[in-house]
Amino acid sequence: MTDKDNRPREGRGAIGVIGGSGLYEMEGLDDIASVSVDTPFGSPSDALITGTLEGLPMVFLPRHGQGHRIAPSHLNARANIFAMKKLGVSWIVSVSAVGSMQEEVRPGDIVVVDQFFDRTKGRPGSFFGDGIVAHVLFADPVCPVLSECLIEAGGEVGARIHKGGTYLVIEGPQFSTRAESRVYRQWGVDVIGMTNLPEARLAREAEICYATLALATDYDCWHETEEDVSVDAVLAVLRDNVAKAREILRALVKRVPRKRDCHCARALENAIITDPDRIPTSVKEKLRLLIGNYV
Repeated sequence: MTDKDNRPREGRGAIGVIGGSGLYEMEGLDDIASVSVDTPFGSPSDALITGTLEGLPMVFLPRHGQGHRIAPSHLNARANIFAMKKLGVSWIVSVSAVGSMQEEVRPGDIVVVDQFFDRTKGRPGSFFGDGIVAHVLFADPVCPVLSECLIEAGGEVGARIHKGGTYLVIEGPQFSTRAESRVYRQWGVDVIGMTNLPEARLAREAEICYATLALATDYDCWHETEEDVSVDAVLAVLRDNVAKAREILRALVKRVPRKRDCHCARALENAIITDPDRIPTSVKEKLRLLIGNYV
């Protein structure tokens, strides 16, 4: 089955979910199909799962591949986001396990973050280059409309949810040292993880609304009265949080606007500064899905 066969219908666009593979196992998800998508940037983490929930198209991607095979540093974020765009996704919810850096964000809580702080190293963070330059606005890196919808949905299902916060993105795959964790706390960040950049940057360049459900699984290693983070502890809390995330996604569907009026939907409108006549034809063709409305 090709990706063309699974493009969602026109309208408000599909909701994309990047996260654990278990998230597509939701009661009420119809017309499920596994779709292999080719992109100019290589292969996504895995086949994408398409379906509909209460009539709205949804696309799911296991970020690390089925069975969690791909480390954060090796994720092909450009292929993942491009594949979402190719399947008609207008909204992406990133569901991510994080460590809490604040006492009030307890393991099991969910944070809808509104800022990122980048500590990654050398991950490709743009679709542009090779003869075309674009500078998108990124001061506010998540979609305020989608974030508010997630907060409302979380409240409806009874999640302990926090509005706003800074997500510190580290390279990994190791967790922080105790010294690093204490310094990060002094910076005032709220949660720590390894994956949401460059995802958020690429989604903005692709004019896709992006928001994060950060699932707090532990207190990192700064907390003096809690056990140090372990994979077993993280997975135990994450399993419970994934169930709550599925409830939030179901409640989100009816809140997604039919029309996008946010800046995300036109992020490239004045961002491409290269003279169109100087952009190589091969680059125009490669990025046609992203820049076709402007070049």
